[in-house]
Order: sequence, then structure tokens, then C-alpha cells
Amino acid sequence: MPEMQIPKKLKPFLKPSRVKCAVGGRGSGKSMTIADMCLMDAMTKGTKTLCFREYQNSIDDSVHSLLASEIERLGLQGFEVQKSQILYNDVAVFKFKGMARDPEAIKGAHGFDRFWIEEAQTISFNSLKALMPTLRTEGSEVWFSANPRSSADPFSQRFIKPYEKHLLRDGYYEDDDHCIVMINIEDNTLAPDVLIREMEGDKERMSPALFDHIWRGHHLDDLEDSIIESSWFDAAIGAHSKLGFAGTGAIIASHDPSDEGGDSKGYCKRHGSVVLDVCEKITGDANEGMDWALAKAREDRADWFVWDCDGLGISLKRQVDQELESTNIQKHQFRGSETPDDATVPYSGKDSKTNRDTFLNKRAQYWWKLRDRFYATYRAVEKGEYINPEELISLSPDIEHLDQLRSEVCRIPLKRGNNGKIQIMSKLDLAKQGIPSPNMGDALMMAMFSPKQNIAQGKKINFKGWG
Repeated sequence: MPEMQIPKKLKPFLKPSRVKCAVGGRGSGKSMTIADMCLMDAMTKGTKTLCFREYQNSIDDSVHSLLASEIERLGLQGFEVQKSQILYNDVAVFKFKGMARDPEAIKGAHGFDRFWIEEAQTISFNSLKALMPTLRTEGSEVWFSANPRSSADPFSQRFIKPYEKHLLRDGYYEDDDHCIVMINIEDNTLAPDVLIREMEGDKERMSPALFDHIWRGHHLDDLEDSIIESSWFDAAIGAHSKLGFAGTGAIIASHDPSDEGGDSKGYCKRHGSVVLDVCEKITGDANEGMDWALAKAREDRADWFVWDCDGLGISLKRQVDQELESTNIQKHQFRGSETPDDATVPYSGKDSKTNRDTFLNKRAQYWWKLRDRFYATYRAVEKGEYINPEELISLSPDIEHLDQLRSEVCRIPLKRGNNGKIQIMSKLDLAKQGIPSPNMGDALMMAMFSPKQNIAQGKKINFKGWG
């Protein structure tokens, strides 16, 4: 029996699970590894696999040639590669089928232990609906390999969107029925040098969004009116090191609370223009989340603690008061629904409109502050413009879940209104578009809070942050 090498990321596929998904970009080795696993299972367990693609006009459109080449490469004995099927010891262990022309015909696919759907990002809603109930024998499994396209595609809606935060944070998701793994070229130790060189070239030639789609397995969503581009976000990672400035001024800790029910709780720490930490707590109710955020603020020696007081956040005021009473940390209740800060002050320059006439509310104003800083940082890093560091933003490379934060920050769209003011889409509106609640993003947005200096007699000195 020849030895089979598999990427470490795909080891969870060796354990039983009803649904297994390998999701990622070009060069990850996911298709070849799945082919090898299926071949080995056919030899050792007699596993019969029906290989699907949404569009299969001929056998050349299927994984038939991939399986045949792996049989030859690995020197596997006992297989007979026929024109429309592959046999092992005279038993048909691989057959191939397209779904698009007749999804209902899937219901007649019996006698198999496994379905493998290659290029699963193209599967239609009707095909997926017919596919899942068809294979129902004990121990049967449905395997998918995909490079996601739009987050609105049926495959993404069924197998990625519900677990997106876990996948962005951890690179995998598992429960009693699912094993979903994100795998990319750096996880494939067998990736050829020519492919690595191609990837490096594409990184220079392509837009960040297209590169991330092709090589990182990210959704390629043309999200209309998104206010922060991914290239701006990428330029801000480690910008303080690139441009030679450090964090100075007040340490601001901010918290986006949530209750039980699927939403996480966000936390951000920034020191001057440098964002040192953005993270989330997934479990627990709003009170447990607030305890967690306050503990982090004390540990971070924050000067100010800011939290969202629209909605359930106002009920946490007594908890915040009690916890911070014996500390030097000052508190600020952020209400995004309120009138913008400095309402009568021009937004930019003496001839511009006032903040009140520019922004619908404080939430829009603060997201736009964040946007301005990301764009300024992009110009400073990528175009070499000198810009005052107090107008920039730098994200520490040590932030653990930068991919998830990037996804949240770069998917905040404008909302069209009738009054000509800048308005940001609400969490409810985002949810209607299938976009997860940006809890870490909102924590980062609230960290744009700039305390005013106060040096009156007998009062604390509140050091101004940036902006």
C-alpha cells in the first residue's frame, strides 16, 4: 500500500462527519488530496463515490482525469480506468454526473457511500436541495471542494456564511455534522515552485480583492458603496513601523456589547494612532461580556472606556459605574443614533458643510472618521505622501483575527437616503443582505472617540487621543 501525504489542515477529513468542506484558493491541494483520500478509501474500505459537478457536458469536465492521474502517480494497483467510470477489483467505485441539466435525477443516485462535489461554488439551489437528502445510508458522507465566489451563492449561504466568523478566526469549523476547513497554498507543502512564483506575480499585478479571491479563497463580493477598501486596510497593517511613528496619548478601550443569540461581543484597544488589539468574545450574555471587556480595559491600563449605549448597552451603565468606581478609568457612553459630535463645526475646512449637515448621526460620523484615517494611511504608505501621524491609523500585526476584522471593516456600505447626508447601513440592514454583524468593526469604530482636554481646577486631566 503506497503512502499518502495530505496537508495537515485536512487531517480532520480523516474523522467521520456527515458533511466535509475544503474551501480555499488556487494551489491549496484540496482537490488532489480529496482524490487521494477517495482512492485510498476505495482500496481499504470499498467506499463507492459518486463525483458531481454542477456543469458536466462530458466526462472531461469531471474529476475523472484527476483520479486517473493520481492512480498513475501513486502506482495504485487494482484500478481499471474506463471511459465513464473507474473500477477497483472489478467493482465500480467511482462514477461521474452533472447536476445542472436535471437536478431531480440526483434523487435516483443510490448505492454510494460518498458524494464528492467539485467546484461546489457553482452548485445551484435546486441541485443542493436535491443532493443532501439523497445520500442517507448510515455513515455516508457528502464532500465539497470549493473556491467561493459570491457570499450570496447557495453553497456559501449553506456552508460558509453560518460559520464565517469561526472560519475567519480559526480556519476551520466543526460540529456533530460538519467539518469545514479553509486551506490555501501556504498549507500545501507540495505546492510546486512555479505555482508559488505565479502567486507572487499575481500579488503584484492584481487588485487585493481579486488576489484574495483567487489565492486566498475569499468571497469576491462587489458590495456596492462599501466605504473602506481592502487595499486601504492592508496598508494600515503595521503602518506605524513602516512610517516610523509610535502610539502616544490616551489609551482608549471600546466595547460593542451583545446578548446571547449568535452575536459576539467586540473589544478594541488603541493608543494614539496605533490599534493594539481588536478581539471578540463569542459566548455569554451581555453582563458576562461587559465583565470581560472591563477586565481587559483594566489590564490594558486604559484611560477611557467607551461602550455602545444604544439598545441593551444602556442597561449596563450601573455595572460599568460599579466596576470603574475605584479606578482612574473614565467612561463614555457612545450613542450612534445621536447628533454628530461638534455639530456646528465644518466637517473639513472652513468652506465645507457642518458635521450636522454632512452626517445623519454619530455612527455615520465615526465610521467616516475611520474611513478617512484608512485612506490617509493608504496614501502615506503606498503613495509616499506626508500626512500627520495623528490623522493615520496603524493596525498591529499581532492582532489575532485580522482576516475577520478585515472582512467586517471592508463590508460596511453607505445607505441611500433622501436628505443627502452620509448614512451607514444598520446592523439590521446588513443582516438582510446576509452580512454578519460587525462587532469587532464597531468596537474599532467607537475607538475613534477623542476625549477633550480638561484642566479645570480640581478635575482630572483627560489627555486627548488623536483627531
